[in-house]
Amino acid sequence: MFVHDPNHKGNVAEAAIAAEAIRLGIDVIKPLVEHTRYDLIFDLRPRLVRVQCKWAPLKDGVINVRLVSSRYTSGGQQIRTPYSADDVDAVAVYCDELDSCYLLPVLLFDGMRGLSLRVAATRNGQRAGLHFAVDHRLEGAVAQLGRAPAWHAGGRGFESHQLHSHPAESSGVEQVGAHKFRNHFGWYMERTVAGEQFLVTRRGKPCVRLVAAQPELPIPDGDVSSTA
Repeated sequence: MFVHDPNHKGNVAEAAIAAEAIRLGIDVIKPLVEHTRYDLIFDLRPRLVRVQCKWAPLKDGVINVRLVSSRYTSGGQQIRTPYSADDVDAVAVYCDELDSCYLLPVLLFDGMRGLSLRVAATRNGQRAGLHFAVDHRLEGAVAQLGRAPAWHAGGRGFESHQLHSHPAESSGVEQVGAHKFRNHFGWYMERTVAGEQFLVTRRGKPCVRLVAAQPELPIPDGDVSSTA
């Protein structure tokens, strides 16, 4: 399909994503007003997920996703603004060349201006720090969204080996790269306090294990004697 107009591309992407979600049995809601930071809402019962839709081209085996919105001021100045967790819960991506839809959780790109999904493997076999399109197919991603932890409000906390980093083998401990951990430190602390564990890696190598602190020992009332 040869589509040049950006608005038309956006409309095609939104329609394709909505159709794919409906095919998967998801109720799709469209906001009545324009200029919201999200295009659709996925009703996952009881969770409502705000979804921004993006057209993303394929080039050299990579789907390039732009994660900014653009608007013009009255003076003609263009302002590009990245998406954050305050704006959306996920970005859905349509690649026309592959006729496929993908879903990216906000914690994967919060504040970033772009992200690449690899379709083909790298020549040197590198996997660390890369995002592969097959791990973010809409069907699998939505299934994980439906199993999102209930303690994380708004559906922002959905987590899986498919959407994020891979868990450590046979340990039940999830791996997360140092860069991602640093950018979302508070969020990982919240999840750790809730009982989860993480293995922070640097360049693919284990670096730090994050676990909740043990409860402090109670201090008995009254004076505590000391020995000389």
